[in-house]
Amino acid sequence: MPFHLDTSLHSDVAPLAWLVGTWAGAGVVGYPTMESVNFGQEITCTHDGRPFLEWRSQTWLLDEEGEKVRPLATETGFWRGVPETPDGTNVELLLAHPSGIVEMYAGHAQPAKIELRTDGVMRSPHAKEYTAGHRMYGYVQSNLLWVMDMAAMGEPLTSHVSAELKRVE
Repeated sequence: MPFHLDTSLHSDVAPLAWLVGTWAGAGVVGYPTMESVNFGQEITCTHDGRPFLEWRSQTWLLDEEGEKVRPLATETGFWRGVPETPDGTNVELLLAHPSGIVEMYAGHAQPAKIELRTDGVMRSPHAKEYTAGHRMYGYVQSNLLWVMDMAAMGEPLTSHVSAELKRVE
């Protein structure tokens, strides 16, 4: 019997349907412990019919002319729709980073907006100190806008990164 892949979007992740696709653009990353720089980013969000979305993000440093200089951060993970809790949580984002950090976010997805906070952070003994994150994603005028606040290196939750990405056809 031949294998058939069901690629219709599972109802558990229907509120996240607008994320599906490939996105590319640029943003700014900075923190009290580092100088602000411009970066480029490509995100690919896919599904195979099961109750999750697969996520991959790659970023690279941009020079003053907007040309790629070197790779920066990479993250891979999964978005999951979950039954809504009394506090409004209805989505989870699980992320792994090659820098030795694994994050579990929980939050609320609504049409065109997702807000998440870390529910757990694990670090390798060799990873930089990082304790919490807060992310917001929005679908604004057909673009993906996102921001992240981070608590790390002894700093409280502070603005860290923002970007605007366009859907790639």
